[in-house]
Parts: sequence; structure tokens; C-alpha cells
Amino acid sequence: MPMFLPSKRDGVAGFEGSGDGQVLDLDTAVKDGVLGGVAGVVGTGAVVGEKLDLKKMIEELDLAEIPSVFICPISLEPMQDPVTLCTGQTYERSNILKWFNLGHYTCPTTMQELWDDSVTPNKTLHHLIYTWFYQKYLLMKKRSEDVQGRASELLETLKKVKGQARVQALKELQQVVATHATARKMVVDQGGVAVISSLLGPFTSHAVGSEVIGILVNLTLDSESKINLMQPAKISLMVDMLNEGSIETKINCTRLIEKLMEEKDFRSEIVSSHSLLVGLMRLVKHKRHSNGILPGLSLLRSICLHKQVRNLIVSIGAVPQLVELLPSLDPDCLELALFILDALSSLPEGRLALKDCANTIPNMVRLLMRVSESCTQYALSILWSVCKLAPDECSSVAVDAGLAAKLLLVIQSGCNPVLKQRSAELLKLCSLNYTDTIFISKCKLTRTIQ
Repeated sequence: MPMFLPSKRDGVAGFEGSGDGQVLDLDTAVKDGVLGGVAGVVGTGAVVGEKLDLKKMIEELDLAEIPSVFICPISLEPMQDPVTLCTGQTYERSNILKWFNLGHYTCPTTMQELWDDSVTPNKTLHHLIYTWFYQKYLLMKKRSEDVQGRASELLETLKKVKGQARVQALKELQQVVATHATARKMVVDQGGVAVISSLLGPFTSHAVGSEVIGILVNLTLDSESKINLMQPAKISLMVDMLNEGSIETKINCTRLIEKLMEEKDFRSEIVSSHSLLVGLMRLVKHKRHSNGILPGLSLLRSICLHKQVRNLIVSIGAVPQLVELLPSLDPDCLELALFILDALSSLPEGRLALKDCANTIPNMVRLLMRVSESCTQYALSILWSVCKLAPDECSSVAVDAGLAAKLLLVIQSGCNPVLKQRSAELLKLCSLNYTDTIFISKCKLTRTIQ
């Protein structure tokens, strides 16, 4: 029933706080879009017909934009049980009661002292909130059903068509699964992974392959699906597209290969490919598309866990390339790159490559105590490997780069005791070729540190 409200709040006509009292019909307010409702979806009669839980609808919708009058000023979350204070301000019941329990007897919004601490259920607002969310919820469900139906149709189409028609069907399916979780689930449940994977083979065009990879990388793959995708012909196609595809295709290939590596039956020879590793390094170094760095380094890290492949990574010149890249990386990428370099330093060839790179020591010294404890740990481990390999040559370079002062910082910090011990050992190693006086002067240590 329409009701007279002499005020308006947050610009909603007829709601608490408007200077010109108006008649507000709740159904009309939602239907006409006053509060962002969708006309024609549902009337309040439907609400009565199928009562849904408001909390469930709010959680499932997870909307970014909600009318401000629905938001509790305390929690900044949509209200499910709105109550109004004597000041006219409305809050979620549980939040305002907590406020009172903390000993506050003021209105949180206006900070007025309350002359009456009773709360009145705001049934009008509750009904308006429920109706608005209910309409949004039904619309979401309808769209979800439409999306699932379309995804099912496209799967059937892929079984019949070839050529450009196949590419178009794959493009549309990729868009659907990339944006709708319900469509992804439907494709998996209907055996779509096998259908889509079957399109990858030795004679598959890159036009088809790139769309197939773009779909598969968004789906949940079971063990059988992963084993199927590990077939040499399919991996070979992925590697080709990693080297020759668009930046989006390269990233998708990288992410899919990393997914396959999670399978317990994964064999290291699958990634023991010169072409794969070269393609990965190109992706990581791509100056115009920095969005490929993180997935590229992430896959390279996973590959490094397989010791048999590390020599091959060193042989393609990955060490100096990664060292030169370090100053430009963000913290997440930096940690991955340092992990890789630390893993490669476990090999004689890796240590030699690190020693021969002019920027290894300066870059590692610079990173000590700069980013995270993990980064400090990896940088320290790499410095130890290099200085241990050629103490006479590398120790002096490290000291000139300011290593000693950094090591003392590590020792005096709250770092892991193992890091402190390694720092002390490295400090001792670096001081062997100097007298105490010369070592202190070269390190430019303060009197306090001395």
C-alpha cells in the first residue's frame, strides 16, 4: 500500500529525508528503476509465491553497485534486518545492537545523543530491499539458464562443423566460459572437455588451436583430461603457439601447460623442450606486453622443480637474461625469478653462468633486505654460491657493491636464524682477503657498526 513519507535520503524520492513529501509505491519504485530495478521481471506477487532467503540472494549476486539507502552505515554491507532509531537513521539490527553493547548511546551517523534507545523494524525498507534483490536474482538465474543453453548448443555445433564455422563456434564458446561460471560447469559436466580437446592435433590450425586453448584454460580439468592433453602432438601444438601466437594465446598456453604439470603422472620430458623454454623466455622478456611476465615466470618456476630440466634452462642463456630483468620486476615476479636463479645455482653450469654475468652480484646485493624475507633468502643463497665458486674474484666485487653493510643488517634484523648464520658465513668469506682496517674502510661502516 502507498505510504506518505515526509523526507528523502540519498536522493531517493519519498524515502526518509526529502523536503517535499511524496507518495512512494514500493512496487512502482522498483519497476520504474528508481532504485535500479529491472522492469517487467517480477512483481511483488512473485515474491510471496516463492520466498527466497535474502542473505542467500545477496551472497550469490555479489553486486558491485547497490543503492546506498540499502547499505548499513556501520558495516557498509546491505541490510537484511533494518531498524530505525529515534533520530530517523536506519541500521542493520545486529550492528546497532553491537554499538549499544559497546556502551555507545549516540547515533553513529549524526553522533546525536539518543533520547530513546529503542529500535523500530523498518518493514517498508526491508520489503524494498527484498524486492530489489529478488528481481536482480531472478534476472541472474534467467541469464544463467540462457548461457548454459547457449553453451550446450555450441558444444553440439562443434561436433558437426569444420573450417571457419568451427572457429566462430569456438570463439563464442570461449567468450561464454570466460565470463560465466555456470557455463564452465555445464561444459565440464556434459563431457565438453573431451570434445574440445579432440580438436587439438598435429594438423590443427593455429586459429582453431588458440580458441581451444583459451577455452580449456578456463575449465576444471580432471586427471583423465590432463593425461589426454599430454599427448606429444597436443603439447607440440601448444609449444608452437607459445612461440608464434598472439600474446593472449601465449599466456593461455603457458597457463594450460602449468595446469598439466599439477598432474601426479606428469613426466619431465614433456617440458624438456628447447623450443618451449626459448618461447617462455621470449614471453618473460616481452617489453610491450608485461602481462606475460608473471605467468611465464610461474611456469618456468614449476619446470625448475624438475631437476632434469635445469641444465637445459641454463643452456638457452636463461641465467643472464633473468639477472638483467631483475631491476624491472614487481615483487611477485621478482620472487619467482630469484627462486629460478637459486635453483639453477645448484648446478655447476648455473653457478658459472651467474659468476660470468656482470650484474649478478650488484643486483643481488641491492635486493638484500629490500623486498621480502624470501627474496633476501634467495639473493643470499645466490651470492654464497657465486662467492664460494670464485672467492678471490667475487668477494672483492661484492664488498665494493656494499655487501658487508647489507649482511650486517641481516644479522641484526629479526630474520630467520638460518639466514643470519649464512650472512655471518658470507661476511667471513668476504673478509678473508683484507686486514680488519682495510675491510672496515672498504665497507664504509659507521663507528657504531664497527
